[in-house]
Amino acid sequence: MNEMQFTAKIHAPEIDPRNRHPKIFEVFDGLNSGEFMELSNDHDPKPLHYQLMIEREGTFTWEYLEEGPSMWRVSIGKK
Repeated sequence: MNEMQFTAKIHAPEIDPRNRHPKIFEVFDGLNSGEFMELSNDHDPKPLHYQLMIEREGTFTWEYLEEGPSMWRVSIGKK
């Protein structure tokens, strides 16, 4: 995804752990179809991916932009 335009960027470690997933879902839900958000984290956000698969099935795209070892970046798009 070269030159990807992100509507929102979230750096997960800056968010209190108990509020992380709710905040990410809030931002995702605010995206319009065809828009993308960038999520960066200090570990693989695979649990979030699984949660999105269950709670927002068929409504998102997920593409790793960077995969560790100290930083993970993911492009999450709204279908």
